[in-house]
Amino acid sequence: MLLASTARSVSAASGLGRRAASTIATKYSKALFGAALAKSPQTLTKVHNELTTVSNVIQKDPEISSVVHNPTLSLKERNNGLQYIFAKIEGASAKKEVLSDITKNLFFVLSENGRLGETEGVIEGFNELVSQHKGELTVTVTSATPLPKDILTRLESTLKQSQTAKAAKTLTITNKVCLLEFFCTFHCSVHSFVFRSIPPF
Repeated sequence: MLLASTARSVSAASGLGRRAASTIATKYSKALFGAALAKSPQTLTKVHNELTTVSNVIQKDPEISSVVHNPTLSLKERNNGLQYIFAKIEGASAKKEVLSDITKNLFFVLSENGRLGETEGVIEGFNELVSQHKGELTVTVTSATPLPKDILTRLESTLKQSQTAKAAKTLTITNKVCLLEFFCTFHCSVHSFVFRSIPPF
């Protein structure tokens, strides 16, 4: 399978730093996106929705989070943990929908390669690819204090003049507040740039 063969090509490398780990997650994301889209646009949407659910469950359930982030678990323990996660998600679904084979295969490949810890990075990268595919551009503004609405409005007007925004079908701006931030960071999936938190408006 495309997903399995591509992911295994980056399965073994010791002493990798944070940047290398991000590169690995990106390769899994691209393999997953390609496998889902190749099957059908509907499958891509289904996998996207499933991964959103998985991400939410990991964040809210400490037991499930421990399965994903515990590097000391054996392959058998990881796979048993995945079966538990799948059953819990499927059981909580209002329509009792079964997770797609592509989504399950992703996690079994991550488990087999000892890369379950990359899960959040893989999901984040996959979501960015889906947004690009749909022509969506999301910009997150991180500031020390909430930015006034008029500043965000002016920022949106300015960003809409960029080539990246013009190529997108939709532009969404969100303001993330981080009290430890001394700089305001604007990030999108295509460009990132940093400037001082006092905007020049």
